[in-house]
Amino acid sequence: MTADDIDTQVRLTHSHPPPARLSSRPRTTRPPVPHAAVGVGVVLLGEHGVLLGRHRRGTFELPGGTVEAGESFEATAVRELAEETGLVARPDDVSLLGTLVDHVDGVVRVTVGALVHAWQGQPATQPDERVGDWKWYPLDRLPDGLFVCSAQILTAWRPGLPVDHAPAHFTPFASPAPRSTL
Repeated sequence: MTADDIDTQVRLTHSHPPPARLSSRPRTTRPPVPHAAVGVGVVLLGEHGVLLGRHRRGTFELPGGTVEAGESFEATAVRELAEETGLVARPDDVSLLGTLVDHVDGVVRVTVGALVHAWQGQPATQPDERVGDWKWYPLDRLPDGLFVCSAQILTAWRPGLPVDHAPAHFTPFASPAPRSTL
């Protein structure tokens, strides 16, 4: 077979249009029913302990919330921290711990734990937020009634903490490169 024969064969092979994609089910303009919830929980460790707020339903929670479309986990941590506590951080101040996966009321819940190393301001209850009354709790005296996701994140971050919670699958992320001191 000559080079011209090969060239002709390649052109013939690639000149046919690709087959139409077939869907497993008809598509509509409606968004799909959610099967998973993706969020970020933020750990802030200050000189007096870890920051927790009280939810309107009575549970104690880390700052955090739902990841918005196109948003990185670090950006979610920074945005949720500001919205819920008034604290200001930068995405570079965030280290991601890993992913927790559990199943609640028919929805798979994926929560990324994030540790914020630096921030500005003092935590304060923000208008129209469900979580407020922010306080620092020593790690050896965490309150009863931790929200399940918050308890899971805390024990993924510090496995020795005496915190009870429903089981979750935790997959740690690779350790980040050491931060520059420049």
